[in-house]
Amino acid sequence: MRVVLQRVKQASVSIDGQIHGQIKKGFVLLVGVSDADGDAEVDYLTHKISKLRVFEDEQGKLNLDIHAVNGAILSISQFTLYADTKKGNRPSFTGAGEPQHADKVYEQLNARLRQEGLDVQTGVFGAYMLVDISNDGPVTIIFDTDHK
Repeated sequence: MRVVLQRVKQASVSIDGQIHGQIKKGFVLLVGVSDADGDAEVDYLTHKISKLRVFEDEQGKLNLDIHAVNGAILSISQFTLYADTKKGNRPSFTGAGEPQHADKVYEQLNARLRQEGLDVQTGVFGAYMLVDISNDGPVTIIFDTDHK
């Protein structure tokens, strides 16, 4: 799995001009799934994301996790994280998971993050979405479970 995590002041996702999910302080997750991904990858990412200390403490150090700041998550499925641009100018997405499998794993990740006590808002898997992000810092972290 590949996840691009951005610390945000606020974020929202709109579908067909209607806001589908929105958060204040927290993380936006752009989530890509391959066919090889499953429970082990979901477990790993749930732990990393829910415990990641990238919010400032009283001394201005990145020392607090999302729970400590009462943050929320906006999770967006993003098969384009598996783009292969080695040949030509048109990316190939053959590394992305088959939609049915990818949707299942994406939903498992969201459910597990909710089990950690986090408010998780989402887009709609496979939909055309407009994502509005107010990146804070900026702080952007890339997770790739093939390189853990």
